[in-house]
Amino acid sequence: MDDAIGTPAVTPADGEERRRLLGRRAKLLAIFLVAYNVIEAIVAISAGVVAGSIALIGFGLDSVIEVCSGLIIVWQFSHKIPEARERRALRLLAFSFFALAAYVGIESLRALFFGGEPESSTAGIVLAAVSLILMPAIALAQRRTGRALGSKAVVAGGTQTLLCAYLSAVLLTGLVLNAILGWSWADPVAGLVIAAVAVREGLEAWRGEDNP
Repeated sequence: MDDAIGTPAVTPADGEERRRLLGRRAKLLAIFLVAYNVIEAIVAISAGVVAGSIALIGFGLDSVIEVCSGLIIVWQFSHKIPEARERRALRLLAFSFFALAAYVGIESLRALFFGGEPESSTAGIVLAAVSLILMPAIALAQRRTGRALGSKAVVAGGTQTLLCAYLSAVLLTGLVLNAILGWSWADPVAGLVIAAVAVREGLEAWRGEDNP
């Protein structure tokens, strides 16, 4: 029934259709991230091996964790009732945050105290720049979709994508400073900051808290 000013009333079916479309968007965003991060991992690890860059190899392995995060969201929204998998999805995302923090932290400390002198990597600089431009927009879309759905798991996935953007900035800064000034310590120091943020976000995902 239309209301007094002629606007169609919103029915329960309308709400269900909107949730279905939002769930489909969350799943498609996750699928895109899985595909992108597979490519990113291959390029980063290959370039890191060639240049002898721990930061690039670590960035590539972080992309593997991002693939796992995307697959968790795909898994959740492949269910007819995604809410039924919400708690498990949040716990899996929390573990992926902790894994990311552990790896980045350990590799940053190793690079800071025992790292060699990596060669400059044009491929790594380009890859980090592309991710720095692309990832914040994807993260924003994920977080908006998650909030519209009331899905803390999707919001947490968006936060992890945003962490990928931060890590891209860290990598880009480290590679550029190493290439121009020879400051090989810049990247691992910033990496430790990212690891600390990842721990915080992992704890919030584990508790089921929404991120601001």
